[in-house]
Amino acid sequence: MPPLEFSAVVLAAGHSTRMGSDKALLEFAGVALWRRQHAMLRQAGAAEIFISAREEQLWAQGEHVVRDAVAGGGPLGGLVAALERAAHGHLAVLAVDLPKMEAKWFQSLLAECSAGVGAVARRTVNGDFFEPLAAVYPREILGLARAAMARGEFSLQRLLVAAEAEQLMRVRGLRADESVMLENWNEPAR
Repeated sequence: MPPLEFSAVVLAAGHSTRMGSDKALLEFAGVALWRRQHAMLRQAGAAEIFISAREEQLWAQGEHVVRDAVAGGGPLGGLVAALERAAHGHLAVLAVDLPKMEAKWFQSLLAECSAGVGAVARRTVNGDFFEPLAAVYPREILGLARAAMARGEFSLQRLLVAAEAEQLMRVRGLRADESVMLENWNEPAR
């Protein structure tokens, strides 16, 4: 079976309030986070990559920049905007503030995907929740996502519960050795 062709988006439109400066521009190993995430998604095999950014983020310009579908909609707004523009049936979503993410993560999720079905990990240690900001979404989830936005319900957790019920997402448990890749940067180092 040939590898799954997919689009990708780096979610970088957040206001970085707790960090105090734009997280996308922070450096990890000498590279701005948005550039690092873009390169990592390319390494994972993405055929096209979007950057979800706000108008005032002047570093994000060009045809592959998407603006949130709804202002104040959080990551759901970026997901919808990117799904609407994606040329492929699957969209890898990656938050800009996960600097330890590796291409092998997305390759393992893509192996779980099929036509019309995406993949997401669920963390069951220290709570039970999905990892929606490093997942692969099928285009078919767009209807559920738009409906959630129309209701003013911006929770990706709730969207994924509905998508799992509709058999649009395969869910796998998060392995202990994968947790480090999902550590995010929300506050300055002390």
